[in-house]
Amino acid sequence: MRPRTIGSLVLVLLAAGAQATVVRAGERPARGAELEYAVVLSRHGVRSPTWTSERLNQYSTEDWPDWGVPPGHLTVHGRKLMELLGGYYRDYFTDAGLYSAQGCDDADRLYFRANTIQRTLETARALASTMLPACQVRVHSLPAGTVDPLFRPVGAGVGRPDRAVAVASIMGRLGSRPEALVEPHRPALETVQQVLLGCVPGPGCPAEGEPVAALLMDLPVSVEAGEGDKLADLGGSFGTASTMAQNFLLEYANGMPEAELGWGRVDRDNLRLMMGLRVAHADLAWRTPYLARASGSNLVSHVVKSIEQAVGRKKVRGALGAPGNRLLVIVGHDTNLANVAGMLGLSWLLEGYQQDDTPPGGALVFEVWRDLDTRECTVRTSYFAQTLEQMREARPLTLVSPPARAPVFVPGCSTAADGFPCSWKRFRRVLESAIDPSFVKH
Repeated sequence: MRPRTIGSLVLVLLAAGAQATVVRAGERPARGAELEYAVVLSRHGVRSPTWTSERLNQYSTEDWPDWGVPPGHLTVHGRKLMELLGGYYRDYFTDAGLYSAQGCDDADRLYFRANTIQRTLETARALASTMLPACQVRVHSLPAGTVDPLFRPVGAGVGRPDRAVAVASIMGRLGSRPEALVEPHRPALETVQQVLLGCVPGPGCPAEGEPVAALLMDLPVSVEAGEGDKLADLGGSFGTASTMAQNFLLEYANGMPEAELGWGRVDRDNLRLMMGLRVAHADLAWRTPYLARASGSNLVSHVVKSIEQAVGRKKVRGALGAPGNRLLVIVGHDTNLANVAGMLGLSWLLEGYQQDDTPPGGALVFEVWRDLDTRECTVRTSYFAQTLEQMREARPLTLVSPPARAPVFVPGCSTAADGFPCSWKRFRRVLESAIDPSFVKH
């Protein structure tokens, strides 16, 4: 083969390799666009169970472990994980040109907003500490003890949701038979029961001297009007098992020794099976459209207004932060993420998780890219989360070893291009059409 032919072939192969890299990434537009703004809507990091040990111990033959922090608080390990994730976000967004990793000149261009409770506040502080290390970054929140309508609109009295309709909207998905939930989830329910008891329920299980106040599988499934933040409550074996499964996931993600994971009875395989209960519970209780709109409209409205402010570069009523901000970080709960996903019909699948799972520290990320020629903006939606092993082992995160990420298709908006981009105008219309204004408070 002649030298010129060889050289041409090399150039073709190099060009093909470069194109393949772009296709595999599928995350960012071509060089003709710049990242203008981003919203990170995050769940808090790994926490201890929200139920007290006394309440949890009613369902198990052995006492639940001591987490070293009060119920529902971010753990020491959980804070470390959020610091690792914050460091990754710093690398990711500085690589995209959103802000500088050096110095504190950009500190005022990042806006953090968190719910008022310990696990959300400390998660936001942990993220801020590594996204802008050595800088004074304020985490905005309402006064302690205040019910924040951004995260808990029902509890804050925003709108007048009908709890009877909320119950009916769930019952309508179950054929008015709550007990119908048991059969399709029986393997997971029975696994949770066996972990709690240490044996297969039956004669001699639980053993004499190992009293259990409530056998999980004996609890009738119910759908009832909720109280406070809850419009509807899924009770009985299904709701309780969902809580237990989440606690086992938290033990795993918190790096507890194998002998302490469900008293040595939980491993990655049966954990993933049990996690399906939490996802199914979230789908009914938080993603059902009526409940999602009542609980999520206020948050989605503020996100839309914040992006509008960034795109237009002028103050917009209802936006979080100020014109000129480049990044908005909102730290709330899995309920908030599920509400938003339910309103917009979003779905994702991450390595090692169930469909639409919302693991600790996971986040919906909306990136606003501006075309350098047309000046038009597009929005790309993704879901980020550390894998279970990254959390369990507190693995460092880098651009080479990133957390799991899935591009998210926004129905009625996304195109078939890499990363499923939406035009900003269509994205705005889709979100605004999903919002129920009777549940919005600016």
